Amino acid sequence: MTINILKNFYSNGKLLLTGEYLVLDGATSLALPTKFGQDLTVEHLNEPQLIWGSFTHTGTCWFEAIFDLTKLRLMSCTFHSEKEGNADLIAETLLKILQAAKQLNPDFLKTENGFVVKTNLTFPKNWGLGTSSTLINSIANWAEVDAFQLLWNSFKGSGYDVACAQNDSPIYYQIKNKKPIITPVVFNPSFKENLFFVYLNEKQDSKEGILAYRKQKELQQTEQDIVRISEISAAFVKAVTLEELNTLIIAHEKIIGEIIQIKPVKERLFPDYFGEVKSLGAWGGDFVLVTGNEQTPDYFKNKGFNTVLRYHEIIL
Repeated sequence: MTINILKNFYSNGKLLLTGEYLVLDGATSLALPTKFGQDLTVEHLNEPQLIWGSFTHTGTCWFEAIFDLTKLRLMSCTFHSEKEGNADLIAETLLKILQAAKQLNPDFLKTENGFVVKTNLTFPKNWGLGTSSTLINSIANWAEVDAFQLLWNSFKGSGYDVACAQNDSPIYYQIKNKKPIITPVVFNPSFKENLFFVYLNEKQDSKEGILAYRKQKELQQTEQDIVRISEISAAFVKAVTLEELNTLIIAHEKIIGEIIQIKPVKERLFPDYFGEVKSLGAWGGDFVLVTGNEQTPDYFKNKGFNTVLRYHEIIL
């Protein structure tokens, strides 16, 4: 029987505007926290169990699990989805995060009683705005441990998404000497009404993208690329006209495309589009940044991409 809500945590979602892939190797990137995110509530339970429920933005439970807290082991799990999913794999990933948090703080989950935990997304799960990073940041807050350490002890990744989870404004993000450097910046272009975010109808696996980049970069990536991408990140913030930003997008796409040996998204999918299109994060899915005008939403919707969000609709 549950008693009361013990704690509540909320973490912002994320979009990586510049620096995809090269952020892993020290490039300064521009990242934007989103208005969408995920909250995590913790309630007391009389039994020494952790009962976990993950809910979609519509309030539907998509994953349930029960853990025995005395030995911190999985007892049962269920995955609810029309698509294929592996409940055991999801539960094992969650268990890995909880175990990593406990290693960082041995007092975490050390209790005679238990907990009921619920996570609630405020965005569709397939949008790729940070289902995992918001979870890790909230668990870190609950466990009172460093979120970046928890991320790197349980996954791979740059950590920019965790930084977005913790910040309410645009940031520069850089990894220096294996530590995150986070600098809040003012990114408030006068041409915001010309910026759109379009969902490509396909969720991209960040882990797969990172592995592919690691294989390619030894042959392709240079220190000059890291410097150039960092310069473009700074220029994004300073751009005063849409034309400037378009030029920067073209240059950025060219550099990353040559490194990972993939054609830029505009060339592949939207060669006849009148504005510019930039991949965000791992190439091949999730959202893209699009520059355009009032005709932009119609162009993409006519091609079957129905999720077209204006800047102010998605960015904090």
